[in-house]
Amino acid sequence: MVGVEAQDREAVRALLAAVRAEGRDALTAPEGKTVADAYGIAVPGEALARDVDEAVAHAARLGDKSVLKIVSPDILHKTDAGGVVVGVEGAAEVRAAFHRIVENARAYAPDARIDGVQVQQLLPPGQEVIVGAVTDPTFGKVVAFGLGGVLVEVLKDITFRLAPVSADEAMSMLGSIKAAEILRGVRGAPAVDRWALAEQIRRVSQLVTDFPEIAEVDLNPVIATPEGAVAADIRILLTTEVAKPRRTYSREEILRSMRRLMQPRSVAVIGASNEQGKIGNSLMRNLVDGGFPGEIHPVNPRADDIQGRKAYKSVTDVPGEVDVAVFAIPAKFVASALEEVGRKGIPNAVLIPSGFAETGEQALQDEIVAIAERHGVRLLGPNIYGYYSTWQDLCATFCTPYDVKGPVALTSQSGGIGMAILGFARSTRTGVSAIVGLGNKSDIDEDDLLTWFGEDPNTQCIAMHLEDLKDGRAFVEAARATVPKKPIVVLKAGRTSAGAKAAGSHTGALAGDDAVYDDILRQAGVIRAPGLNEMLEYARALPVLPAPQGDNVVIITGAGGSGVLLSDAIVDNGLRLMEIPADLDAAFKAFIPPFGAAGNPIDITGGEPPATYEATIRLGMEDPRIHALVLGYWHTIVTPPMVFAELTARVVEEFRARGIEKPVVASLAGDTEVEEACAYLFERGVVAYPYTTEKPVAVLGAKYRWARAAGLLT
Repeated sequence: MVGVEAQDREAVRALLAAVRAEGRDALTAPEGKTVADAYGIAVPGEALARDVDEAVAHAARLGDKSVLKIVSPDILHKTDAGGVVVGVEGAAEVRAAFHRIVENARAYAPDARIDGVQVQQLLPPGQEVIVGAVTDPTFGKVVAFGLGGVLVEVLKDITFRLAPVSADEAMSMLGSIKAAEILRGVRGAPAVDRWALAEQIRRVSQLVTDFPEIAEVDLNPVIATPEGAVAADIRILLTTEVAKPRRTYSREEILRSMRRLMQPRSVAVIGASNEQGKIGNSLMRNLVDGGFPGEIHPVNPRADDIQGRKAYKSVTDVPGEVDVAVFAIPAKFVASALEEVGRKGIPNAVLIPSGFAETGEQALQDEIVAIAERHGVRLLGPNIYGYYSTWQDLCATFCTPYDVKGPVALTSQSGGIGMAILGFARSTRTGVSAIVGLGNKSDIDEDDLLTWFGEDPNTQCIAMHLEDLKDGRAFVEAARATVPKKPIVVLKAGRTSAGAKAAGSHTGALAGDDAVYDDILRQAGVIRAPGLNEMLEYARALPVLPAPQGDNVVIITGAGGSGVLLSDAIVDNGLRLMEIPADLDAAFKAFIPPFGAAGNPIDITGGEPPATYEATIRLGMEDPRIHALVLGYWHTIVTPPMVFAELTARVVEEFRARGIEKPVVASLAGDTEVEEACAYLFERGVVAYPYTTEKPVAVLGAKYRWARAAGLLT
């Protein structure tokens, strides 16, 4: 934490209270300097001049050239008002600038209160950057850093982190912008004082953390030089909005309710039906036909028997404890039925019906949330397709059943995406531990499920489609606890940013939704997928691949063209092609023809027999300096696809049995026989794709990103 004295913090608190008492939402420049001084945010020497003679005196005391700026609580954008003059020198220039600034301000805003003119030291030239903070609707206080001045608006080269940031996190921001090398010095220019710059970021982040009423902070520009980093201008905006507190649960409470949701012993179906075509009928059939071993209790006041099971008039009539109540009744009846679920003491309600907030019926959704909170019931949905918990043989959905057990947990906010997930899983025979619909997320959301799947021994990888997050900080907390154990893949819909339309600062205008999501998901160690297919392929492949033990990637290919494309993909995915040492180069050359090429990629050429593929792959597995293999196969009759697949799988399995595990991915080019070969390899721990050089390397890149986030690689 920044070392801020208690009296300084209280002084800032009193200042902000006084500003709000006046009905203002922006601090003047002198007020901003008071805050900056309290938090050790470096700003130039300055003073407030209430008349022209004071301006001359202040300029003479500050020395050399000065900057004059209008001070008015009613003029936020000083430059737009003609309220800034830079490089003023000498008494005559100060007088002229003072009068011009005041006249411009009065012409710009005739009714504005003018407190005077700020006389500020002119900073020496340096690299202009921006340091700021905003209040993001999803993640709360977020600190930002990027190139400043005009460049910030043109290039939008900016990065974000959750506030407060540590010294290390602040330093990492300097390297996260595209123009990071500029700060290290280019073309003979000296490097800036990185520590001083990181301190500006850290102190701003602590300021907005200490005072939630601060909506935005803008230090733009900050002049960074080899001697330090000083904010030439500081803008602080306040908010009068008070965030509605969200109901939160402890980790133990989440795990307790999620366990009963995902591993229930007894399920009640409210709205169960014998009538074909009804959702309640499909639900019952899926539960019964899916082989759920627990108790299934149909609830329908107009039936005595459903699917061969006794039906109950009310859920309160069901004997014994019930873990989950699945709703298949119209939205208008949900509230009264939920009251009965609460009185029964059922901990989870799965709300399939639509007709709530998604159709404008927010009041109806608020009502059921209030009922659930009163009774301690967790809500999944409404407006969902249900959920699958395959290891429990539970298919609580009206959609097609799926029962291939495996290590992948999948969630989606959309029913259509949920069914795409199901179809992909079926066509690729992807084993899943769960598929969960989230819909409107009136209560249970991604951080609840992350908390559960992070502890679930049947889940090795979690993939989530989301359109928004209700509580970004809760998600980040759950992700940080999960990532060291297993990868999380996220497909965030809505990547095009609407920006912050009403933002009062450069930082706020640049903090578009996706820009913040992208940086903070990366900060949490989450793998972000660019599209639906990538999310599903990452989820399917990541559990198959072992974690890499180092950065050296080697390409072995039978086709030079594939080798070039695979090399491009390596670079695109942030991976590193190994520089082959002389002894290893000679070892590979011993197996390939004279017209082949060692180095990296290692081109064995297309006409080689299976023995050449096997020998080079075996060498790649054997040498401890090689950490991952990318294989490029070209279909020939000399080495048919299934021959290549069988020998590759055999070699990889042999080394695995010896305790040597490396990620191996493969790109197969050829006739349709390569599809069967890829499926064969995938089932045996080699991630292989036909007709593409990009996809296998993208999967490998995702595995590397997770390994770094999990602390397995530096």
